[in-house]
Amino acid sequence: MECFKTNHPHRGDTVTDMPAETVSVTGWGRTAPSTARLIRPRTYEEAVTAVRGCGARGGIPRGLGRAYGDAAQNAGGAVLDMTGLDRIHVVDVADGSVLCDAGVSLHRLMEVLLPLGWFVPVTPGTRYVTVGGAIGADIHGKNHHVSGSFSRHVVSLELLTADGTVRTVRPGTDLFDATAGGMGLTGVILTATVRLRSVETSLMSVDTERATDLDDLMARLTAGDHRYRYSVAWIDLLARRAATGRAVLTRGDHAPLAALPARARRAPLSFRPARLPAAPACFPEGLLTRRTVGLFNELWYRRAPRARTGELQRLSAFFHPLDGVPHWNRVYGRGGFVQYQFVVGHGREETLRRIVDRIARRRCPSFLAVLKRFGEADPGWLSFPVPGWTLALDVPAGLPGLGAFLDGLDEEVAAAGGRVYLAKDSRLRPDLLAAMYPRLDDFRALRAELDPRGVFVSDLARRLAL
Repeated sequence: MECFKTNHPHRGDTVTDMPAETVSVTGWGRTAPSTARLIRPRTYEEAVTAVRGCGARGGIPRGLGRAYGDAAQNAGGAVLDMTGLDRIHVVDVADGSVLCDAGVSLHRLMEVLLPLGWFVPVTPGTRYVTVGGAIGADIHGKNHHVSGSFSRHVVSLELLTADGTVRTVRPGTDLFDATAGGMGLTGVILTATVRLRSVETSLMSVDTERATDLDDLMARLTAGDHRYRYSVAWIDLLARRAATGRAVLTRGDHAPLAALPARARRAPLSFRPARLPAAPACFPEGLLTRRTVGLFNELWYRRAPRARTGELQRLSAFFHPLDGVPHWNRVYGRGGFVQYQFVVGHGREETLRRIVDRIARRRCPSFLAVLKRFGEADPGWLSFPVPGWTLALDVPAGLPGLGAFLDGLDEEVAAAGGRVYLAKDSRLRPDLLAAMYPRLDDFRALRAELDPRGVFVSDLARRLAL
């Protein structure tokens, strides 16, 4: 077995005093902040000590804070910042796998793996998530229709459970299926072994086309997605009448070496993502109005080509365009924003049409709205994807009447057998959860058996009685 071992500053094996402070914690949407005791383990032993000493209000592991809602918050309790455990132990360049700590970010993995000709199997719209967070939320990306969610590529993981035991957990077991998508409520993931994807270059070959309305978009996705590994559509949710659901469809795959111009072949696997200045700490309130977002959407749609094939793009531009603007979530002002994502199955297209029409008529000012097709469901009991259509959109949290409006959408989604994404949720009513997640009772029963004292808990878990 040919292996590549990374260099990393030495970390001692002895348990030392862990940094801890009382802080205000919030999700990426910056809504519903809560105060917790933040603990930063630096060794596995410190992680065990932290779990055993969480206190009466329990604790929840946290990575880089990119869950949009309250999944990684724990009011009055402990939050375990796992980013200090960030070693990449072994990259098997022959087999195509990596063994790393759960606190390693996808960004760091890309920095290490791309020069070796390997890429992460699944990435969401940001590379600033940890491996532990990727498993806990069972993240999906533009390639779900062919590759599934992140946990489908996990060979094994080490899980620190409530009794202080570290267990090796593998796919096909109840504990794995509860942990994948379990939002950190089964324990603290310490390490994971993940299968990788072989690539020849760090560029993408991208096809772009415009769709005139929602039906046109769904027809194009249905007819052509099988030809692409990655597929996503930006959708204009302010367009109405004949243009309702108009979109820009972007699909592609990793560019082969032969597709690169001569100058790019000198360093085909270089990874140099662009980075702009950080967003200001406070944007003026009311910046994202229907008028300003409408103008943006019109310009974005018009500037997109009607049809373009084979454009070479950087990985960062194709997968993570917003990562180039640090703290882009500040653009919504002090009130923050709600990221709402749901999925409905194939055969439920009328529900999708009705929801898109309701959003357009409601004039929700959303400029980060995407539509994708999901493939086969993943085994995680609380994993989000099911075969069908998923729509994600952002809305300023202070929009009048937003709560009641989204409650109405939740009811439509649940009635159609769909579900909302827990990693992005901050306001779902608990009475709808069981209809959306049929394995919910199994999840609750396993948690009760594994963690009878309720060591692992979060604001999300309390709100939804997970």
